[in-house]
Amino acid sequence: MSEQRQLLHLVIGGELARLDRPEFEDLTAIDFVGAYPNYATAYDAWKAAAQRTVDNARMRYFIIHAHRLLDPGEDPEGEM
Repeated sequence: MSEQRQLLHLVIGGELARLDRPEFEDLTAIDFVGAYPNYATAYDAWKAAAQRTVDNARMRYFIIHAHRLLDPGEDPEGEM
């Protein structure tokens, strides 16, 4: 069995200052959901967090592809 390479993804969220861009109202109130070894587990965490806050129209969660920030010259997911 081949071991999959760890591709660090972060899930964060918070209330947006405006709905037309990803600018948070209060950076001290950012919800750090967690760090995940691949996109699939990060997506599951993102979806759960977003569903918990569905009643707040200004609340948004994001998946950050941190592995791209750590090694920008390589993209093992095949995305640009």
